[in-house]
Amino acid sequence: MTAQRRRRLVLASQSPARLGLLRQAGLVPEVLVSGVDEDAVTAPTPAELALALAEAKASVVAAKPEVHGALVIGCDSVLDLDGQALGKPADAEEATARWKAMRGRAGTLQTGHCVWDTASGRHVAATASTVVHFGEPTDEEIAAYVASGEPLFVAGAFTLDGRSAPFIDGIEGDHGNVIGLSLPLLRRLLAELGVGITELWAPAEG
Repeated sequence: MTAQRRRRLVLASQSPARLGLLRQAGLVPEVLVSGVDEDAVTAPTPAELALALAEAKASVVAAKPEVHGALVIGCDSVLDLDGQALGKPADAEEATARWKAMRGRAGTLQTGHCVWDTASGRHVAATASTVVHFGEPTDEEIAAYVASGEPLFVAGAFTLDGRSAPFIDGIEGDHGNVIGLSLPLLRRLLAELGVGITELWAPAEG
């Protein structure tokens, strides 16, 4: 498929990790941040909250006239620890307390995905779940990690592709989902809309 005929793809997220995952998979999305007030969105469970946030972001961006005809992807992640939904920590103190509570335990990273086809008005959504087994960093290691600033910008106060990677003992499920987006789930959602993910690939270089 030529670049002229390839469908526009819009990512309704400012996450550089999600953008990076899509680019590594051969996709070239535009980025348009939704501006959704995440604190105003509520749901009974962490998985439902992640899905509601993803749907809210995708729907806001899909309604913008400038994206008409495009495929819009909305995602949001929360960590389910003992049934509590943990997003980005508010400050360093909260990030420190989170890590002391998580170490040596397991939580489930829930990422909601919503794909909106603005040409047809149809949308599909689902949540991907990955179990994360946390290691046991010392208080000193936690303090150093929090001082780096990284945990303040990621759901659950950790990420697999950053400085906290040495503190994660393992996962059960999709690695990309923990970083911010499940490519296998995205492929299935696109297929439900009648779009093959390979139709969205950018032309190979060289």
